[in-house]
Amino acid sequence: MPWHGGGGCTAHSWTGVSLRGTDYAKIGRVDITQNKNSTALISAAAVVVLIFGMQAAKVLLVPFLLAVFFALICVRPMLWLQAHRVPSVFAALLVVSALMLVLFALGSIVGTSIAGFTAALPDYQNALATKMQTAIDFIEGIVGDDISVDSLRNALDPGRAMGMAAGLLTALRGVLTNTFLILFTMVFILLEATSFQTKAKAAFGTATRTFDGPRQFLDDLGRYLGIKTVVSIVTGIVVGIMTAAFGLDFPLLWAMLAFLFNYIPNIGSIIAAVPAVLLALVQLTAPEALGIAIGYVAINTVIGNIVEPRLMGYGVGVSPLIVFVGLVFWGWVFGPVGMLLSVPLTMGLKLGLESNDNTRWIAILVGSEADAEYALAQRKRDEAAQEAEQAQNA
Repeated sequence: MPWHGGGGCTAHSWTGVSLRGTDYAKIGRVDITQNKNSTALISAAAVVVLIFGMQAAKVLLVPFLLAVFFALICVRPMLWLQAHRVPSVFAALLVVSALMLVLFALGSIVGTSIAGFTAALPDYQNALATKMQTAIDFIEGIVGDDISVDSLRNALDPGRAMGMAAGLLTALRGVLTNTFLILFTMVFILLEATSFQTKAKAAFGTATRTFDGPRQFLDDLGRYLGIKTVVSIVTGIVVGIMTAAFGLDFPLLWAMLAFLFNYIPNIGSIIAAVPAVLLALVQLTAPEALGIAIGYVAINTVIGNIVEPRLMGYGVGVSPLIVFVGLVFWGWVFGPVGMLLSVPLTMGLKLGLESNDNTRWIAILVGSEADAEYALAQRKRDEAAQEAEQAQNA
């Protein structure tokens, strides 16, 4: 009886300890898993709330984003003026005044074209629908009364593309009616940029090195937007000259459309060319419309694939899939202006990811194939240099 009781107690005690240890390990793993799942769910919920919050507050956010966009473009001219001993306040006011004059001139000129194009849009759409019906009847005469022809008739609505272009420009003009809000916000951003370094030194002293990453990010984003703006201006001028040479109506409108959509790589040039080519089919002959389409392809091939990559360098490319997804997403969040700012916003996100070692891999996946090849080549050079240094030390 004592043997049985002692043995039983011993076995029971060891078994109990073993079970309790196993249970604690399982509980620990479960807790870690639950914590990870809870963190993921909270993060996803925060992202959803943030997205819908931005969409609800787009009336305030869109002018602010435009102010940041213009400030990043104008910060380099302002710094150049400051380097030539122009006071910060006067430098910011000079840059903003110049931008205001440019926007006012463009708004006056292009606004007239938008009004004229909008007024003539129903006639253009009717004429285009007539030509499209003629083409569909011709196809139907060849293939017969087939269901695919009916599907083609129902699916194709080229007049909608012209209406979308007019609606986009009208929406942009409506946003720019908040000119004073945008300009005032831009002035304060530029003034704050000039004094931020002094404030950082006074607040953190030698710890200002922690701002090297954000400063590099803003410099890269400002450089990207500056080069992209210059290239877009050149693209718009060339498109305006080409359409005017063909005698197409509203060449200034097509120049502005090419300028705006050049901020969207890969597919922006296609979107900008469609309404102009459709108008050429209505107003001009088919060979002239084909010539305009070829001109758009040539302009965007030379500028977009040869000139711009040489000016930009590496690290500023975006995957075509990400461009399309960003176009849809930012357009849904902020409307037509979000579509125009989709690539600058996506590029800002990409450069922000690149500035952190823990998120650089996401930036590589988001970037273009050329950027990935450059990153691989850079990694091989770094590994070769490290091996050479280790061999020399050995």
